[in-house]
Amino acid sequence: MDLRFLYHRTKYFIINPGKAWEVVHREERPMKFVRGSFFLPLIILVTVSAFLGSMFFINTTLKPMYSVLTAVNTFLFLYLGVYASAFALREIMKAMGLGQDFLVAFKLVAYSMAPIFLSLTISRLFESLLFINVLGLYGLYIFWIGTEVMVNPPDNKKLLMIILSVAAMLIIFLLLQVLLSRLAQTLYFSVFA
Repeated sequence: MDLRFLYHRTKYFIINPGKAWEVVHREERPMKFVRGSFFLPLIILVTVSAFLGSMFFINTTLKPMYSVLTAVNTFLFLYLGVYASAFALREIMKAMGLGQDFLVAFKLVAYSMAPIFLSLTISRLFESLLFINVLGLYGLYIFWIGTEVMVNPPDNKKLLMIILSVAAMLIIFLLLQVLLSRLAQTLYFSVFA
């Protein structure tokens, strides 16, 4: 895990996403590197934040296992959500004749989720700051710029691709949130409570 890479890559995607996407497009980093040096550290940061927020600030009357289940739920939600979204994006790109490279789809989803991961880190720790998640919408702009650089769709397909991709991601994350939350609550109240 390269924390310097994580810091600089996140900073450049927030400050200047166009240049950051050009660098990503030119470099030949494998998915393992992107996952290990960018994606997983951010997800782990959100997971630790969810654990600490649940343990100390949300409901202090529940057993500590509730906080552990909240952290596991958060990790699985983000990990599975990004992979499922990348798979859906690859299928959308393939259906539109824009290529079928999973690495490109994964990079698009993982890097454009950086603002969401950062805002979730704060809002999972301090639930009263839930409104800060609106800053995660900046990820849509990062995704838009990324599709122009990484996929370069023709103008008549660009907007449709963005709309389909965002709709697929919203559906995926919504379903995962509902399923994993119910599973965690059922597990906690049937086994640990």
